[in-house]
Amino acid sequence: MYVLANEPSVALYRLQEHVRRSLPELAQHKSDMQSWEEQSQGAIYTVEYACSAIKNMTDSSVYFKSIDSLLKQAIAMKDQLNAAQGRSTVAPQVKNPPASS
Repeated sequence: MYVLANEPSVALYRLQEHVRRSLPELAQHKSDMQSWEEQSQGAIYTVEYACSAIKNMTDSSVYFKSIDSLLKQAIAMKDQLNAAQGRSTVAPQVKNPPASS
């Protein structure tokens, strides 16, 4: 009985049974893993792109500071122009003298 149970053809049959039962599940796991890998690659790309955008934004802070400074200068000049126009309209105008007849 012991010799019959350990015969090589029986071992191969048991191996074939095991493969037949476990192969569909392994194939499904492989398919799931490939799908997760694709999703992970997409997420990694998105994160890398976001990090790059944030780095570029921090690098552009110099330009934003320059724009802020120029806008402040423009507002100050506009205020000066408005003040100068306000003074010129408020200045007394010389009236024409009454005509003598």
